[in-house]
Amino acid sequence: MKVLKFGGTSVGSVESLLNVKKIVESCDEQVIVAVSALGGVTNQLLEMCDIALKHDEAWQPILNTVKQRHMDIIDAVVPEGAQEMCKQVIEQFIEGNLRSYYGTLQLNEDLEEVVIAQVRDAIVAHGEIMSSAIVSCMIEEATPHFSPKFIKTHEINGERRLDWEATEEMVKVEFEGTQEKRIVVQGFIAEDVETGLKTNLGRGGSDYTGAILAAILGADCLEIWTDVDGFMTADPRKDPNATVIPEMTYEQAQEMCDAGAKVIYPPTIAPVAGKGIPVWVKNTFNPTAVGTVIK
Repeated sequence: MKVLKFGGTSVGSVESLLNVKKIVESCDEQVIVAVSALGGVTNQLLEMCDIALKHDEAWQPILNTVKQRHMDIIDAVVPEGAQEMCKQVIEQFIEGNLRSYYGTLQLNEDLEEVVIAQVRDAIVAHGEIMSSAIVSCMIEEATPHFSPKFIKTHEINGERRLDWEATEEMVKVEFEGTQEKRIVVQGFIAEDVETGLKTNLGRGGSDYTGAILAAILGADCLEIWTDVDGFMTADPRKDPNATVIPEMTYEQAQEMCDAGAKVIYPPTIAPVAGKGIPVWVKNTFNPTAVGTVIK
């Protein structure tokens, strides 16, 4: 079994999503597919929060744009027989959930900061929820699972952290022994182990979700699919002579991430390094490229 994580750019367009479909369906072994929100959607969801908190209705046309984008992508990538069901799911999330949340922020002038933070977390979770719904409908023999059921957080000194013990227990309950061939989960989003409120692992946390699942389930490898060919010797936008680094140690990769390389979310390395699970960084837009292996 292996875990594949696809970032926002990898699920952000018709072209990239069709590549995701090919990559996943070409895997002979069991796979868990962790997906981010469609590229740019998380920023839009948060932007609408800020607008609604100013008691302004300008969030509504943005939400309509987000809805239409998801519907257009469904038309382009989901098999015809599953399109209507998939659209109904997106419709429910947007009209039944998001519009209500934004209305709450817009119309209430005395919301406490803690309540606003909780509503924001509930709102932002919908990016991954909607993208995973599309990917589940798009990929043959895919089964969706809901990450907050098994990715658990708790608060330590005012900061949200992964509750590893609770997460490990729930991941094993959710997945050990399953014969499902292709499992689709949401990256990034989680649930507070005590309150049951929606939380998350921080921006970029979809990589971390993949690493958590790979480590707990003893995956053969973790593949991080993004929009670059791997770790590079330099920023290719600044140095045309930059080349891909074909192989790195966990320590080298961690040092580059900590220094600001945005290829992988920094907390991702530790869980897989502790289990000796190799990590491949590969390009969704250039899937035949060798990529970088971290081991």
